[in-house]
Amino acid sequence: MRLLFAVLAALLIFTAAPAHAAGPEIGIADDRILLAGGPNADKAVLEWQENGIQTVRMLAVWSRIAPSSPTGTYDWGQLDAAVARVDAAGLKPMLTITGPGPLWVSRRSERGEPRYDPDPKLFGEFAEMVAARYGDKVDRYILWNEPNLGGWLRPQAACFGKVCNSVAPHLYRDLVAAAYPAIHAADSKAQVLIGAMSSRGSRISNENANHRPLAFLRALGCVDANFKKLSTGRCKNFKPAPADGFAFHPHGVLAAPETVFPQADDVSIASLSRLTAVLDKLSKAKRLKGTKSKLDLYLDEFGYQTNPPDKFTGITLTQQDQWLQRAAYQAWRNPRVKLFAQYLWIDEPRSLNNENGGWQSGVYFADGRAKPSLKRFATPFALDASRGRLWGQVRTRETRTVTVERKLAGSSSWRKIGTRRTDAQGYWSWTTRLSVGASYRFHAAGATSATLKRR
Repeated sequence: MRLLFAVLAALLIFTAAPAHAAGPEIGIADDRILLAGGPNADKAVLEWQENGIQTVRMLAVWSRIAPSSPTGTYDWGQLDAAVARVDAAGLKPMLTITGPGPLWVSRRSERGEPRYDPDPKLFGEFAEMVAARYGDKVDRYILWNEPNLGGWLRPQAACFGKVCNSVAPHLYRDLVAAAYPAIHAADSKAQVLIGAMSSRGSRISNENANHRPLAFLRALGCVDANFKKLSTGRCKNFKPAPADGFAFHPHGVLAAPETVFPQADDVSIASLSRLTAVLDKLSKAKRLKGTKSKLDLYLDEFGYQTNPPDKFTGITLTQQDQWLQRAAYQAWRNPRVKLFAQYLWIDEPRSLNNENGGWQSGVYFADGRAKPSLKRFATPFALDASRGRLWGQVRTRETRTVTVERKLAGSSSWRKIGTRRTDAQGYWSWTTRLSVGASYRFHAAGATSATLKRR
């Protein structure tokens, strides 16, 4: 009997290797802080290092760099400094090459709207310039930011009376067709991602209404809602968009990380399988030309705005803290996800005349005060009662072992119940019997996780 107890005890504290494939890289996107440079950028980059961030996504915005006329001089200074600062810190810069461009790159410049119908050939030339300039430091690029939103690409549709037909997916396909080979010509080892779409849209009722992401994706592949191939109109002489991977922004807004959006063509972080299913169908039908039959996902933006200060689309500070950790678990659960990036680090200031302005999804307020989410950023922890699973990450990757503790209902003391080994990205998980009413936490790298209770 004594031997049996010894064996059981050894099994309980056994340091097990993770069975799940190494989880996604951790990224950050905060151009406002980074591109401004100076001491604030230095401080932010140092904190990113300390919190285990690996990849820094920046926007290479066409209009910020290109001159106001075709004969002018390109201004690379701000982006040069940002890329150099990130690279010097040992982090990986990732560039989204995106519009809007200057007005002269629009094929309908007489409209006075630079986002309207950008010239694919000129975009390809700009993308090649970017890759040639930064290829020694950057190995991953994204083509265009949120092309399913009228704020980034116009027109989204052409409307005749009450009938509106998609336009932006076809414009985007042409932009990708021009820029993808141009980047590879300048940097043959580069990884070129497409997509970077917003998580939600609406019914297309005017020329700049935002597309729902899966509707946009089907139109990109020139298939209808039933995946029947289309070959007329803008789909005549169709050629599939090439891609080395797919970027996406599964912002939840006011929805918890486990929530599936009710509209079938919208995609939350809990329903990434909707996105991969459409990508796989398009690839199988040769309506998307991926370098892999199953394209990996790169979540280059994810965040929750907080109230305070956003009274309309913000969640509480406690919710942000908890939901960001649970969202990281959702990203880990999908083995196709290779990057999970926080957006933002510091809130954008709110205009005195526009209380809805900017994004307030940082782990700091705009005045520099830390939100509760900062404390747990480097050690996210989740309890999945339905699967009997504890999950966490040590983003600093300073340790390969975490110690898990439990406090039973009615008890005042914590007891060690086991240790777990982390994978190469610092993730660990444990499927075990979770006692109802018990609380759980883990220790690693001198830090203690949040405390979670099995309800």
